[in-house]
Amino acid sequence: MNNHDANSLIRMRLKTRQLVLLVALDDVRNINGAAAQLNMSQPAASKLLKDLEDELGVLLFERLPRGIAPTGYGEAMIRHTRMALTSLTQAQDEIASLKSGLSGQVNVGVIMGPGMALMPPAIAKMNKQSPLLRIGVQQEESIVLLERLKRGDLDFLIARVIDHVDKASLLYEELSDESICVVVRDGHPLQSRKRLSLQELATQSWILSQHGSILRHRFDMMFRRNGLEPPTHVVDTTATMVIISLLQQSDFLHLVPRDIARRYMDFAKLRILPIELPFKMDGFGIITRRNQLLSPGAKIFLQIVRELAREIYGA
Repeated sequence: MNNHDANSLIRMRLKTRQLVLLVALDDVRNINGAAAQLNMSQPAASKLLKDLEDELGVLLFERLPRGIAPTGYGEAMIRHTRMALTSLTQAQDEIASLKSGLSGQVNVGVIMGPGMALMPPAIAKMNKQSPLLRIGVQQEESIVLLERLKRGDLDFLIARVIDHVDKASLLYEELSDESICVVVRDGHPLQSRKRLSLQELATQSWILSQHGSILRHRFDMMFRRNGLEPPTHVVDTTATMVIISLLQQSDFLHLVPRDIARRYMDFAKLRILPIELPFKMDGFGIITRRNQLLSPGAKIFLQIVRELAREIYGA
């Protein structure tokens, strides 16, 4: 928009009642009905509409024998009017929240590693600061979370940007790369081994994420690049308690980000095998929609996430 267009809009001095009337006219397609809905007279509604059309210099509604219908100009104006009124309502809600103590809902998507390492302390800190704010956390693969973010179901993500996803509408702030390791129960037969070959690993029983996940794909490709078939004795699950219980009671191996492995060691008495796997995962970070207006609660929570990420990852 050039300066002339912006100045023209300022000079128009649109009235809120005109905008509300536009939406009502679109809803009921009748001037008398719209006027009654807004508790004004039919002549007053007609004058508001005519003044707006004169200001814009276009006809917004066709007058038909039984009602009215928006013109192309009218449809464009109605679409932007609805968005403007929604934004005004959201602004009022946010101001009310700030006046009464931060409240409302923040919805965040997170992948597994930062879901255990970063999200819990961030939520705890936010809860102390703003106990009325509700925080919803969804843990999924990045591809699933990105789709939910684009639909507007989530405020922001801690995830990876996938290659085949349209990145033009997204903003990405990298937090860390992700180191992968293998965990087993304390006392596992392989625990004392100092060197293990990929051929030996291919014959072991594994707990892995489902086919289609980035981690599973790169794990399988690690073997294929070395002329081996990936392990065939595999349990496919991401259910944390199932994984921990199965590891504690059997000789399964589990592929997991190192951040999570450290927490497993603390409370589940699991151990990291001394194996350097010849593959790595892409980095992860904060993902938001470009030009997205975050609520005050989401902005504050995002800042807390950034601060804690610097402490945890050195981001």
